[in-house]
Amino acid sequence: MGQVSPDKAAGRRHAALESVLLVAVTALWVALDQAAKAAASALPEGGYGGSILGGLIEFRIVHNTGAAWGIFEGNPAALGAFSLVVCCLLLAYFAVSMRTINTVQTIGIALVAAGGIGNAIDRFSQGYVIDFFAATFIDFPVFNVADIGVTCGVVILLAGLALSWYREAKQEADR
Repeated sequence: MGQVSPDKAAGRRHAALESVLLVAVTALWVALDQAAKAAASALPEGGYGGSILGGLIEFRIVHNTGAAWGIFEGNPAALGAFSLVVCCLLLAYFAVSMRTINTVQTIGIALVAAGGIGNAIDRFSQGYVIDFFAATFIDFPVFNVADIGVTCGVVILLAGLALSWYREAKQEADR
């Protein structure tokens, strides 16, 4: 039997660690999202549950059958399916790149996937998503923990890609 080269062994270890991180962050964020939505469900739709951050964020319950700003309203199954397709595409990218992907990208993918899964769970099980964070300082849609994951995850993923491209360009320039 041939031996595995040190580079291949390191690539396998890296892939395994990134896979564990992906699953852990995704599972934790989905759990946080679902727990927050369960707690928010104690209030009736339209109910007010106080504020945080000096009144910058209010807790206001909205049953959202669409996406942000009410687009695609009344199509929760289609939006849930779209969310799952995006999650599958991200996971396919991860699977193809797992030996070289950086940790920043992995966290970004995990947060986007968790947000998509969290909102898809609601869309398929209830026909709407429970949103409960309302920014008082700007005209912005009411949002939830899953939405925070998607938004922050996209930014983190792009930062991870930029970091990867920078490192590759630097390595190329050093040759």
